Amino acid sequence: MRTIVNPYRGTGFKTGFEAVPAPSVDAAAPRALLDRCPSHGVTPMVQALALHIKDERGRMGLGSFKALGAAYVIAHEAQLGSLEGRTYITASAGNHGMSVAAGAKVFGAKAVIYLAKTVPSDFADRLREKGADVVIEGDDYEASMAGAQAAAAANGWTLLSDSSWDGYFDLPHRLMEGYLAMAAECTEQMDAPTHIFLQAGVGGLAGACAALFRDVWGDEPHITVVEPEFAPAIFESIQAGGFAVSTGPVSDMGRLDCKEASLIALKGLSRDTDSITLITEEEAFATLPKLAALGLASSTSGSAGITAALLSDLPEGAKVLCILSEGE
Repeated sequence: MRTIVNPYRGTGFKTGFEAVPAPSVDAAAPRALLDRCPSHGVTPMVQALALHIKDERGRMGLGSFKALGAAYVIAHEAQLGSLEGRTYITASAGNHGMSVAAGAKVFGAKAVIYLAKTVPSDFADRLREKGADVVIEGDDYEASMAGAQAAAAANGWTLLSDSSWDGYFDLPHRLMEGYLAMAAECTEQMDAPTHIFLQAGVGGLAGACAALFRDVWGDEPHITVVEPEFAPAIFESIQAGGFAVSTGPVSDMGRLDCKEASLIALKGLSRDTDSITLITEEEAFATLPKLAALGLASSTSGSAGITAALLSDLPEGAKVLCILSEGE
């Protein structure tokens, strides 16, 4: 495990990020919409391994916190008019695609999901069960995203990514806002923690949660972003003082195996996070049997924040919050 301190804490990146919106802290907006959804319910906060663990494995029957993102965007657009004839397209490492597929199905739209060759085949099967068309393209997430962007432009479809880049901010900003429902639940389920560990791929979960936690709990909690050693997008961006493209082999932490951070998330995290930690593949795998023995079975992606917390030298009496972001 490697950790660096964020020298931009409190101010964030300035140069090059002037046009990038900061993450929303309006948790009331997604919660009002979710309250009308019959499959929505508050997920539990459990205490195990001397940690407070927000268990997202049962979120809306979709298996991860991602249920709060794309489906929220689609539901919001459905309020503005019929989505019949609309097609939403995205690239995904699995869970984001499930949210797009589920949202599109509920509101009468179509979904096309691009997956990299490295995404497990069972994700493709689950997406098809939700009515989505699945396209396998590229060796990694970035390549599948390029394919999705090209298809969106060629067919006039709506690109609904969980990442953001220059000129593409509106939909991912609202998508991250959906994650605030989970963060707000955390603030109601426990008193202010001393330490928070948030895993990151493109950074949507981490960026949204960190923004709300600062808004509610202030400067007190020490917030650490956790990434795979093979995908240090935020780690290297903080070191570079701005957006940086990372490189590395394919990680088993597939939902976190993103070599480029979302600009919205990166702007927020450069301001809100205290440190960034990289964990190895071996460290990530070592956590799984510990969780399974407690009835908290997950993946290396879903438990990455827990892995970093267990490996950290925390002070006696630390109150630690982690998010178990997906099931096995």
